[in-house]
Amino acid sequence: MTNNEKYRIAVLGTGHIGKTLARSLASAGHSVKVANSRGPETIAPDVLATGAEAADAASAMQNAQVVILSIPMAKLADIAPLIRKLPQHVIVADTSNYYPHRDGNIDTFSDGQVESLWVAHLLNRPLVKVWNAIGSDSLATKGTAEATAVRISIPVAGNIEEHKKVVMSLVNETGFDAFDAGTLEESWRQQPGAPCYCTDLTYNEMKLALAATEKSRLPARRDIAVQAIQERMGDKRSNPNADYIVRLHRALFM
Repeated sequence: MTNNEKYRIAVLGTGHIGKTLARSLASAGHSVKVANSRGPETIAPDVLATGAEAADAASAMQNAQVVILSIPMAKLADIAPLIRKLPQHVIVADTSNYYPHRDGNIDTFSDGQVESLWVAHLLNRPLVKVWNAIGSDSLATKGTAEATAVRISIPVAGNIEEHKKVVMSLVNETGFDAFDAGTLEESWRQQPGAPCYCTDLTYNEMKLALAATEKSRLPARRDIAVQAIQERMGDKRSNPNADYIVRLHRALFM
């Protein structure tokens, strides 16, 4: 596999992140199949507008070289049996984050378990953690060409270097600088509450942000951000827009 190679990619999940990845990677020339939990007939036409094909999960993953999981953490167990059957050469990239108000209480995280290691154990296979630390609006609207001065960076963590390199090349094709964030064991540095999380940093800023992350502070900062956003939801005068959320995360996390 080379950086110029086009891949057979399965995107599981059609939320804001999955939808954008399906569109951008298909636009870049990859063969993309996209699936959700409700069936291919429910996938909106705009998800498929750049060439991605709708499929069920099993069909999407058949012969795929890269599988991107864009599913809430609480729903990963539903897809785990299919993921466990994938050949070991298939690259699995995970975009999920843990939010207790959405995913329920997972006790092991209270003890400091790294989210990505928990997912890897659940799926019984190596992962690349990526596209989890960028807001959906930024992913959809702020991608730029290579060498742009203020190009946003995305951290990429994983333990298999070949897999990580392929995913980093895909990040570049989605319009962002891929930053090698180390091993999966270190991926807590890109969890919600971390300085790099949804703060739209450049490549040089990303290095400093990852180094400055304090693991013990992440849950409290994550929950404060959720409360601040929810407090403004539903009020047409103050409903938080994407720029507000980036500013909020910068103020709380950095």
